[in-house]
Amino acid sequence: MNSSAQATRSEVTPPIRRVGMISLGCAKNLVDAEIMLGSAKSEGFEITADPTEADVLIVNTCGFIDSAKQESIDAILEASRQRHEGKRPDAKIVVSGCLSQRFSTDLVGELPEVDAFIGLDQVAEAGAIFRRVLEEDKSSVLNLVTPKSRYIPDFATPRFRLTPNHSAYVKIAEGCNHPCSFCVIPQMRGRHRSRSIDSIVREIRGLVAEGVKEINLISQDTTYYGMDLWDEKAGPRQPVDASRGTSLIHLLDEIGEIGGEFWVRLLYTHPAHWSDGLIAAIARNPHVARYVDMPLQHIHAEMLKLMRRETSREHIENLITRIRSGIPGIGLRTTFIVGFPGETEEHFESLLAFIEETRFERLGVFNYSQEDGSRAAKMDNQVPTRTKNRRYREAMKLQQRIAREMAESRTGQTLRVLVEAPNSGRTEHDAPEVDCRVILTHPSEVGTFINAKILGAQTYDLVGEPIAALP
Repeated sequence: MNSSAQATRSEVTPPIRRVGMISLGCAKNLVDAEIMLGSAKSEGFEITADPTEADVLIVNTCGFIDSAKQESIDAILEASRQRHEGKRPDAKIVVSGCLSQRFSTDLVGELPEVDAFIGLDQVAEAGAIFRRVLEEDKSSVLNLVTPKSRYIPDFATPRFRLTPNHSAYVKIAEGCNHPCSFCVIPQMRGRHRSRSIDSIVREIRGLVAEGVKEINLISQDTTYYGMDLWDEKAGPRQPVDASRGTSLIHLLDEIGEIGGEFWVRLLYTHPAHWSDGLIAAIARNPHVARYVDMPLQHIHAEMLKLMRRETSREHIENLITRIRSGIPGIGLRTTFIVGFPGETEEHFESLLAFIEETRFERLGVFNYSQEDGSRAAKMDNQVPTRTKNRRYREAMKLQQRIAREMAESRTGQTLRVLVEAPNSGRTEHDAPEVDCRVILTHPSEVGTFINAKILGAQTYDLVGEPIAALP
């Protein structure tokens, strides 16, 4: 080819455009981020980890509590500042996620720095939207958010994974039907809608074939999985405890038939939807990690009623007993809210006594956040910030002691560990990002299972000596 032909070719070849991502919030939001990047890549965009190199920068926001909202706004403003001071002053800023889904109409006027807002229903079309944003002259902010989100991904939905090669999140459902008075997630993410079992199993098979060792099943309520597919007039198409039918039990049994060495971890379960059948399904499936994440939020009867948690103290205590007796070696993780409107010292002391008695393997505490649009935001007897902070410190001090005692009791045991970094890993009792780790005395291969002899503890974390890699 002569030089003039080469010049002509270079003149007509469009430049490669780059997409960057700033993703905030929870694992559910992270999956949405991966879908947007997967869509961008399928549209011919290049993905960059450097926001200053991006022609389109996505700020994937969280809108769950006030601090998360502020973090999202700060990230948008910082992205705008970097755009004007960086090497791509013409870069476009696209805002997505829960904050965009809930407040885009208000934010359009307040954030002229943003070129487009997209919602949860647009994540799979993100690549085409980015191209549109680049090609159109900006006369006004583009708001593509649609109300009452209905989208849910499929096994064939393009994904650009942002997690380590050995770990992945799989969203089995979207939305929430619970009426919790402190929460606005149903307003942002819509009603619960489940994926098919076939879709989920095909996605997991693909991930395992790629070498993923840990599958984290997520949704707003994983234990509600499949219940939205029941015929309300005729009753459930399959009883929830059936070994076959669209239920979490059936899903776990189907996953149990997949070959390979991997963990499946259950995150975000709700105490209202547990059953003996689910307990048995976890116990009989070796792929399922002996780990349950079950946010309880409180234990006092009056608080549970005000929070509209759909469970009683008696139900919760009985369920914990059944889970621990039915699944040997289980590790229970939960979260509690302190400072909820109307919480008295008596309510709080009842919570502390419950934590002391139950001794959760993993536990987190959050100060109540007064969310506009929630029932709780309008309640009387809002608790002062100073009181919330004191209760938070007391609860975490108690749990720190319990966690230290539990960690020290592991000394001398040999545990299965998934190596996360050359000198650290996690047991099946530890979910990524939120739980503890095992500090290894000498390096091991990342992304493999090993046996480690526990030599001691450092408050929450364990110290272990690698023995051997597992096949």
